[in-house]
Amino acid sequence: MDQQPETPDAPSTTPWKTPIEDSQDLQLDAPSTCAGGIPAILTSLKHTTNEMGVTRGARALLRVNQKQGFDCPGCGWPDPDGHRAITEFCENGVKAVAHEATTNVITKEFFQRYSLEQLGRQSDYWLGQQGRLIRPMIKRSDDTHYHPVSWTTAFDTIAGHLHDLDDPNEAIFYTSGRTSNEAAFLYQLFARLYGTNNLPDSSNMCHESSSVALKDVIGIGKATVTLDDFQKTDAIFILGQNPGTNHPRMLATLQQAARRGCQIVSINPLPEAGTTRFIHPREVTRWLGQGTPIATLFLPVKINGDVPLLKGIMKEL
Repeated sequence: MDQQPETPDAPSTTPWKTPIEDSQDLQLDAPSTCAGGIPAILTSLKHTTNEMGVTRGARALLRVNQKQGFDCPGCGWPDPDGHRAITEFCENGVKAVAHEATTNVITKEFFQRYSLEQLGRQSDYWLGQQGRLIRPMIKRSDDTHYHPVSWTTAFDTIAGHLHDLDDPNEAIFYTSGRTSNEAAFLYQLFARLYGTNNLPDSSNMCHESSSVALKDVIGIGKATVTLDDFQKTDAIFILGQNPGTNHPRMLATLQQAARRGCQIVSINPLPEAGTTRFIHPREVTRWLGQGTPIATLFLPVKINGDVPLLKGIMKEL
């Protein structure tokens, strides 16, 4: 809770704008040339102890991506069908779990102190750092602050709005792509019992255009690659995403492919450390090494230059 917004008594002089992160601690360094290793372990330990504590954190992390556990909320990278390691997660996964299971909670005094306008001027990061909500909050007409209410009041308020609709299809049940499978199942069951299938989520709205295009091209609206295919292919092209940032567990899969001689092409305006070299945190004997080279070829295209590049490759083929 490092950065504080203006106090409730201070008048606002800043015009309304999208909150941004505080750049006062921004540090510019030379780009890293290797991902994982000891730094990833230290960062994971830091977030675990600061947010959850050692015992609570260890209990949670040992269940991440396990068959009798829960899916990591960090990304959608698939889990192995067979054997799974005890630490079947990455640094980003630790951050995501710690953020969800943090022992920091927001009390009613927090909302008494900060108005809606003040909270609206804060970044998502700052808001997330304040802790978890532990009770329903409501904003009524002309309110300047959120106010706590009982769960009974919250349920009655929601039910009242739903009953007031002329048709169930006037309601949209939007949810997060990071919702657990169990919560998502209950949520869609609730919506269907109410009488609608208006259930968009962030993944649906994000990938709908690609699913339409894929269906026209290959006949199916989603990817056809399995995790096992990475161990059999002779070439892997990475474009449109950063494995080390978006789903770091992919780096272990790419590392295995690179070690057996697979050619890996990284197409990216910026060189990402994860596709340069990778040290697997589980490989203790390699912690002090230089890491496994990942990308055989790095193509630093300009932003939006991937389409011309692909057309050029197709022309040569």
